[in-house]
Amino acid sequence: MCARRTTPPHRARGALRGVGARWRRERRRTGPGTDGDTGPRPAALARIPRPARIALACVPGLVAVTGLVLCAVGVDRTPGEAKRPVAARAAVGHQAARPPIVPRERWLADAAYTRPPTRYAGRVTAVFVHHTDSPNGYDCADAPKIIRYLYAGQAGVRHWDDIGYNFLVDRCGTIYEGRAGGIDRAVVGAHTQGFNVGTMGIAAIGTFTAGVPVPKAMTDAIAAVAAWKLGLVGIDPRAHVRLVSTNSLSKYPAGTRGTFTAVSGHTDGYWTACPGAALMARLPEIREHAAHLQGRR
Repeated sequence: MCARRTTPPHRARGALRGVGARWRRERRRTGPGTDGDTGPRPAALARIPRPARIALACVPGLVAVTGLVLCAVGVDRTPGEAKRPVAARAAVGHQAARPPIVPRERWLADAAYTRPPTRYAGRVTAVFVHHTDSPNGYDCADAPKIIRYLYAGQAGVRHWDDIGYNFLVDRCGTIYEGRAGGIDRAVVGAHTQGFNVGTMGIAAIGTFTAGVPVPKAMTDAIAAVAAWKLGLVGIDPRAHVRLVSTNSLSKYPAGTRGTFTAVSGHTDGYWTACPGAALMARLPEIREHAAHLQGRR
């Protein structure tokens, strides 16, 4: 029987309208796109196991929400936990202040799926920026619901081990913890195929293709998270880092090294337009702001 909590309010439904078509367009451009992902496509819903079909029937818009996983291309099966929002703390040397972060319990509610043990890398040396390829006109109060649908599409329908992104940012600049495992730790995510280990994925909630305005509050928040996480290991957000690919479906054959700016876009590592031309164009500004937050010139 469908639980009442799974029915989104009017604004949440509106925020998800049109995502299915975007999912189909992006799939034609990029193909399946995840490390080992064989999750169902909207056209193949008849092949989804019956419990999942029941879930789809109970959650209006969830088929469309499978489109929101587009930018989480890459699954290195993963997921400890931050329990409270964390206030900013003073920077030390080139370690930036930790920005306030909404813990995942705020959006997860009672929708959690069983997770395998969290996997960790030694440290985070690079950040990949994404967009969720979902509508932009949402009320920021609905961001937790949108994230919950994202999670349902990835962990429920597609059987990923958790939401792929480590952090998500809404258009008002609120930062949300995504993948479980502890915000201070180097949690291996599922966001950039071939380059999930030792990196962090930050998703901007919305679609930021060419000509679409990117809210300053959003870019400031992305910069704040990047500055803090990279500062923990002394990395300048403007620096170049070398990463080893784990999957030949990325832009680099498995086992080879690629050179990336410490804050890069999803498209730098994988064959996709994510995070959109408009957000990609803002990355230089985001890097500079992040470096400034670390106390660098």
